[in-house]
Amino acid sequence: MSIPTDPMILLSFLNTKLRDFHPSLDDLCSSLQLDRSELTKKMASIGYEYDASLNRFV
Repeated sequence: MSIPTDPMILLSFLNTKLRDFHPSLDDLCSSLQLDRSELTKKMASIGYEYDASLNRFV
């Protein structure tokens, strides 16, 4: 699956997927075959980090 490249659109995409389909970031990454480290670095570059207790990037 292709994911958005624009960081802000990616943020919305990820949080929607986490909210609606995946109980954790690890599950999402596994399901979509994404590198968790690269994903979290990209989100950190716009000031967001994954909060496991909320299961979303904040």
